[in-house]
Amino acid sequence: MSILRPGDEKFHYSDGSHKWIPPDPDYDQAVWDEQVRQHKHGHLRNERPKVRIQRLV
Repeated sequence: MSILRPGDEKFHYSDGSHKWIPPDPDYDQAVWDEQVRQHKHGHLRNERPKVRIQRLV
């Protein structure tokens, strides 16, 4: 099960894995990398989720 908060969709693929390639080819890769790192840190801090998405296998 993946836990997504509003706004997390841009950082995740449909399978719950993280996107390390920016959605826009003109987006600065270094800036995107830092945003994804901070987003993943939010997972590690165990922030309270707002939305739960359950994937059926």
